[in-house]
Amino acid sequence: MARYFSLREAESLIPEVEVAIRHALRVKSDYSQVETDLEKFAERIQMMGGSRINRDEIVALREQRETLAMRLSQAIQSIHSYGCQVKDLDIGLIDFPTLYKGEEVLLCWKLGENGITWWHGLEEGFRGRKPINDEFIANHRGDRSN
Repeated sequence: MARYFSLREAESLIPEVEVAIRHALRVKSDYSQVETDLEKFAERIQMMGGSRINRDEIVALREQRETLAMRLSQAIQSIHSYGCQVKDLDIGLIDFPTLYKGEEVLLCWKLGENGITWWHGLEEGFRGRKPINDEFIANHRGDRSN
C-alpha cells in the first residue's frame, strides 16, 4: 500500500529530499564523466589498433563506473525511502502520493521551487500540473482515513 502524504508532511520533507537529490545528481555527473572517459578510451583503442594501451587505466575506469552505478542506485533508493517518487532525476522532479476527492494524485515538486505548489493526476505528469489552490486544499486528504 502506498504512503499518502498531507501537503504539510510532503513540504516538511523537502529540505531532506533536496539534499538527497543534489547528492544523487553529483553521483550521476561523476558516472557520466567516467562513461565519457571510457568512450574516449574505446575510440583511442580503435584508432591505435589496440597497441600501446594502458590496460590498468581501462580496468580502473570500469571499476569506478561500477562503483558509481551502485552509489547512484543507492542515492535514488534513499530518496524513495522517504515515500516519494523520483520522476526525473536530471531536473530534480519528485512526486508525493496524496488523495484528492478520494482519488490518488501526486503533489509535484521540482528542485529549485520554493515548496510544493503543484499537483497532477497519475496519468497527467509534469505537463499536466495544476496549482494547489483553496479548492484543492479543501478537498485534499493525506491519508485514506480522513
